Order: sequence, then structure tokens, then C-alpha cells
Amino acid sequence: MRLKVLKNTVLLFVLIGISCGSGAKSEDKEQSYNEMLAHTQHDDATIIVGANQTEAYLDILKNKSVGIVANQTSVIFKDTKTQDQYTHLVDSLLAKNINIKAVYAPEHGFRGTASAGELIKDGVDTKTNLPIISLYGNNKKPSAEQLEGIDVIIFDIQDVGARFYTYISTLHYVMEACAELNIPVLILDRPNPNGHYTDGPILEPEHKSFVGMHPVPVVHGMTIGEYAKMINGEQWLNNGIQCELTIIPVKNYTHKTPYSLPIAPSPNLPSDKAINLYPSLCFFEGTNVSAGRGTPKPFEIYGSPYLDKEVYTFKFLPQPNAGAKYPKHEGMLCFGEDLSGKDHLSRLDLNYLIEAYNNTIDKPIFFNDFFTKLAGTTELRKQIENKLTAYEIKKTWVRGLKAYDEMRKPYIIYN
Repeated sequence: MRLKVLKNTVLLFVLIGISCGSGAKSEDKEQSYNEMLAHTQHDDATIIVGANQTEAYLDILKNKSVGIVANQTSVIFKDTKTQDQYTHLVDSLLAKNINIKAVYAPEHGFRGTASAGELIKDGVDTKTNLPIISLYGNNKKPSAEQLEGIDVIIFDIQDVGARFYTYISTLHYVMEACAELNIPVLILDRPNPNGHYTDGPILEPEHKSFVGMHPVPVVHGMTIGEYAKMINGEQWLNNGIQCELTIIPVKNYTHKTPYSLPIAPSPNLPSDKAINLYPSLCFFEGTNVSAGRGTPKPFEIYGSPYLDKEVYTFKFLPQPNAGAKYPKHEGMLCFGEDLSGKDHLSRLDLNYLIEAYNNTIDKPIFFNDFFTKLAGTTELRKQIENKLTAYEIKKTWVRGLKAYDEMRKPYIIYN
């Protein structure tokens, strides 16, 4: 493997009471996330993301033609403690006379304003006049023409640690295109807010799609840098080729370290609670239940016109908004549950999905074809339809999760 990791001194945090094991084993009440976050924020060590460590990578970029895979989260913080003020990586590098030739935008676009699944078109950034090349829709992998003249690609995007969150699929295609053209990739790593556990069924190869490309669980427990190492090491790129990687690790970070994202990674993940619930509630995207798109609390609530209103007393009305132009059940009263006050999860919670299925008035139309792509297996739907409990379902994941946890060990950068 052609891999170069720039080493930084990492101060290990020990956060008592957080569960880092497989979700198949952990059903205990989680420690308060606010307590863990407060503990971290009062520690002397401050998380420093890869982008902020310009001294570690500017020399790599000097006198090079640079392409950047970026979105609204690709920033350099002015104060690493507060993280409330920042400049975009593209603007910062241009100010340092780095020769940026093009920006490559993932799902939701360069500025992160597009709805999920919305077509992103090529264009020009109005602030910098740089060409923007979409890596979503029909053009998920940059072509040789789109990479012509590029000496190095920077990949700097905040991920949330779920298999079906498409930024890791974009990472795969960027690495593959660059490997084929011998273009090195520089990854500016960022924390994974769901990096403290692994859980879920392992994706089966026959269900590979853009919302699940690799044989990993729903919650993979890795940062973008670690995941890139695994893509290389497991030879998942076309014909087993490998990409030349340089990774700038996060300083003062471990997988036990809580991290509150200062910038929403996509329009429908606007809060820490939504990001934490996302791996569990995203399954509803493959059903006739709304996960709250078109409301002020996407991925903090769920509901449907078809759920039993005697069981579910919480109500909401999805309407078009900035993150959902055409939300599911638009203008229809949905009955469901508000999870915004629930404890922070260190496991994937299937109970919401199972209970919704058991209390829907029309079970034959509950699931749709997208559910299998999200689950990465046909088994989960069958198990729910056959009335298995969450505990019984999770027992069937244990062997796969153990094998995955062993597979990922060589690629871990942070304890």
C-alpha cells in the first residue's frame, strides 16, 4: 500500500462510562452526552482538525495545480477552542497563493444547500470564480478530462459515520479516479461524531449502491482518513488498485471523544441530536414513514399518516423547506414520536422501526425497495416482518461485527 500518514502527538481522552463496543451487546442506558461534551470542552487539549494544520501540508501544495473535494464543512477555524468563526479552506488557500484549479462537490453541493437526492449541476463559484464539478447524479466519479492538469487532490469533508451517508462513496470514486491517473490524494481528517461505536448488519455485495458500497456495518466507527486507508488496504478500488494517500490526522482526538459539529454536514442534519439519531432513523427513508424532513426537527422525529394515532400522540405536518423541497407526506398530518429529548445513543436502535411497523395500519405498503439498499441485506426486512425483537435481530449481527472490528484494526489512526 502506498500510504504516508503525517504523525501528530495525540492526547488520549478517557471518558468514563461511554460504551464503545458493538451495539449488538450494548443495550444499557447511555451516559449523558452533554456530560461527556462538557468534560471534553473543559479539558486543556483542544481538537485540531486536519485543515487547521496548514504547517503540515502547505509544502505539499506549493507549485502544484490543486483540486479540492469540498463542501460547506471544509473550513479552517480561527479559534480552535470555540470553532464559531472560520474561513473556507478554498478561500484560505487562495489567500496563501495556492493554485486551485477546480472544486469537486459531493451530494448537497459545494455550499451544502441542496436537498438530499437533488441534481447538482456543474457551475462556477460566484465568490472565487473557480469551476465547480459535481460528483453527484450521473457523474459520481471524476473523469480523466475533469482531472486534467491536476497534480494533487485535497479531500476535506465532514462525515457522520454512517454507511449510507454518501460522502464515503464520493471518497471511493475520487480515490479510484486518482489512482488510475497517478494523482495523490491529501486527506484533511475530521472527527467522526458517531465514531464511538460500530453497529448494524454488514452490507452484502449484491446490494451494493451509492448508499452502500463496501462490506461494512451501518455504523462503521471510522474517520474519513481511516476509511480511506481501509479502502486501499482491502483493495476495494477497481481491479484492486491503490491510491497514494497523505493523511493529516486530527490532533487531540480519540474515538471516545465527543465532538459537536460546528457546521451542519447537510441540510437535514442540523443538530447533534439529528446526527446521533441518523443511523437509526435513516431506515425510515425506505418506508412510508417520514423521518421529519420538511419540519424544524429532521431526524429527531418520525411519523406517518398510517401510524396508529391512539399509540402515537405526537403530530407534525411536513412542509417544503430549504432542506426538503418535496418532503414525504407533504401537507398531511403525521402521527409519530419526538425523540429530541432522548439520551445520546452509543448503539443503533431498531425499536423505533419495529414499533412503527407493528403499529402501521397497512403493513403491505410499509417497506419500499430502497429499504434493502439502506439495510444492505434482505434479512432485516424479513426479520421485522417475522416479528423478531431488536435483541433477536442484533444477535444475528454479532459474528459479522466481530469480523469487521478485526478487519478495521490495521487502519485505525485514533484509539
